[in-house]
Amino acid sequence: MYDLHTHTLLSDGELLPAELLRRMAVLGYTVVGITDHADLSNIVSILSALNRMRETAARHGVRLLTGVELTHIPPPEIASCAALAQEQGADIVVVHGESPVEPVAPGTNAAACSCPLVDILAHPGLIRESEAILAAANRVCLEITSRGGHNRTNGHVVRIAEKTGCTLVVNSDAHSPSDLMTARDRELVVRGSGLNPTECESILNINPSLPFFQEL
Repeated sequence: MYDLHTHTLLSDGELLPAELLRRMAVLGYTVVGITDHADLSNIVSILSALNRMRETAARHGVRLLTGVELTHIPPPEIASCAALAQEQGADIVVVHGESPVEPVAPGTNAAACSCPLVDILAHPGLIRESEAILAAANRVCLEITSRGGHNRTNGHVVRIAEKTGCTLVVNSDAHSPSDLMTARDRELVVRGSGLNPTECESILNINPSLPFFQEL
């Protein structure tokens, strides 16, 4: 099991990285991305802290992917922020997409989908087909999320992804212990988004062809 989008006390989460990793391990996760909210003010400090947690994660039996979620930054800054994150050792770069429940700047989805340095567009809301075509070309994954509010458009995201050939991932966007998904929770989120059992199986499990796994 994997979860590529979680938060800790390094941004607005409730848990230390070590506690998050331990709780994920107990639930059966083997790959966890910690992707705290970031902009130019804290990309460097977040990744410096997370990169010190790799050994702790391994001792809990978890492969840690260190990263950031670029959040509410102007679309023209997305590419440079993603590049900075990679320079600072990020394994994974997530962009906070145009969720229906937050005032994300218009053009964020397009900027993220146009950037090959972005790995995941989180909760992309009513993403346009033209944006998803860019995502597929640049190997930007689209997220199916369990997070309340953000998950209102999961069905739309799935339909657009199927039409354009985008890769889908399922994440919790966890901020607290109650947000963490069990194996059954993950299945319900994916099935509830309209995917059939075969499609669900491919999304629920690790896909070694994904770029952030190929780099490890």
